[in-house]
Amino acid sequence: MQIGYKLATEQYGPGELIRQAVAAEAAGFDFVEISDHYHPWLDEQGHSAFTWTVLGAIAAKTSRIELVTGVTCPIMRYHPAIVAQAAATLQLVSDGRFVFGVGSGERLNEHVIAPGWPAVRERHAMLREALEIIRLLWSGGYRSYEGRYLRLEDARVFDLPDRLPPIAVAAGGPEAARLAAELGDGLFATEEKPQLVHHYRAAGGSGPRYAEVPMAWAPDEADAVRNAHTYFRWALSGWKVMSELPNPVNFEAATATVREEDIRGRFACGDDPGRFVEVARPFADAGFDRLVLMNAGPDPDGFMDFYRTRLDAELRALGT
Repeated sequence: MQIGYKLATEQYGPGELIRQAVAAEAAGFDFVEISDHYHPWLDEQGHSAFTWTVLGAIAAKTSRIELVTGVTCPIMRYHPAIVAQAAATLQLVSDGRFVFGVGSGERLNEHVIAPGWPAVRERHAMLREALEIIRLLWSGGYRSYEGRYLRLEDARVFDLPDRLPPIAVAAGGPEAARLAAELGDGLFATEEKPQLVHHYRAAGGSGPRYAEVPMAWAPDEADAVRNAHTYFRWALSGWKVMSELPNPVNFEAATATVREEDIRGRFACGDDPGRFVEVARPFADAGFDRLVLMNAGPDPDGFMDFYRTRLDAELRALGT
């Protein structure tokens, strides 16, 4: 079992994200996972730095910890040729510590280039083409590609690492899980659904399986719940909602009825390690072996100290 720390680009500015990554390495986390957004989920969060710039700085300021995108959408706002180049470069400057998490995206971030928002089946077909283009470019030489949705003409990524970044594909259902097995090197999810791992394995997937675990640390449970409700209530809306709404104001409206007791039911809140293990256990039982701790509490440094002194061994034991 490996344990990661979630860097929330929507919640913190770029300098603070870099500082947290350095602190996470010192606290013993195996990897940091960073979101790749254009907008935050809620206006209250107030941030949305360019992830690839932040990752380059983190690579320069750390030496051991892995870097994971959670996740990049390579079908609209980014053409796959661009992120194929970006990922290869980051793998080089991080000395082989990068894992490229990809998915079919959210309207929140992709609609900004104004092409319209495709239905989920079309997005999955676009993601398939994007992964084929990325793999093609990573095979070296000048490459062209003529797909139904995406095209490539005489493109070459000149700086390729000897060891290419693994690709972890986000899945919320069986089709994407099978795509992760076919064209990816790992699986990424935000829900503790055993069927996702089942579909991934049934399709031949054998790589690492990442999942985000909702937590909110604070010495006082009420403070943890309050902070998570203010800034992370969007997480209770579910993927079918999260992928479809266009702007933070829409998430504000969609989550207006989320109560603090709903937060308590979903997040591990407070400072009782037993509750944190209780929330993480279903993810491990579902077959995920890379747990990403998403702290919605008000004190990232306090959470890291809590993890290091009271939670690390207990979470790692879930993998035995």
